[in-house]
Amino acid sequence: MKKLFLFDFDGVMIDSLEIYERAVTLCLEKIGKPIVKNRADFLNLFDENFYEAIVSRGIDLGEYMDASKEIIARINYDEMTPFYDLAPVLDKLAKDHTLAVISSNDSEAINAVMSRHKYNGYFEEVLGSDFMFSKRGKIVHAMDRFQMERDSTYYIGDTAGDIKEAKMAGVRTVAVTWGWHSREKLTVARPDYLIDTPGELLYL
Repeated sequence: MKKLFLFDFDGVMIDSLEIYERAVTLCLEKIGKPIVKNRADFLNLFDENFYEAIVSRGIDLGEYMDASKEIIARINYDEMTPFYDLAPVLDKLAKDHTLAVISSNDSEAINAVMSRHKYNGYFEEVLGSDFMFSKRGKIVHAMDRFQMERDSTYYIGDTAGDIKEAKMAGVRTVAVTWGWHSREKLTVARPDYLIDTPGELLYL
């Protein structure tokens, strides 16, 4: 049976924690809202949808996005490294299933990094923050776009917020333990699957 695999990007495919944390911190400082004092503060923003989290903490989203344009332009994508060797897993999945990326990151940035690591050929679509902010909305869009049912759709994420949004969309949830949130925090979010290596995706 053909399935739809929706991958988060940062923390699932690419190790970008330090870079993303630095970029967000700089954006918040630039608009005079330095709400991230340490890594715990940063990671707590991903207990739910990132953009909803910063708005709930008093951040003007338009102001933040304007500030992020300059910061993102200065990011050195070569500093980002992939987790594991994902290519063999992606290659096998793409032969029989449909793959797409759903992320809080910018689509252009995602495509740039995937191109560097030769991952971009496996994905039918990349839906980033420039498409919409809600991952739940992007998941629903992807199901409509590829005409897939909820039981055949899997969202692969590394934060509690990823799992919560995918649950709201009604799809199967896969939490990976090599990303940003700890196994303990992911377990509390109650994903349908909790995996330790990319190869486990082949057995879903």
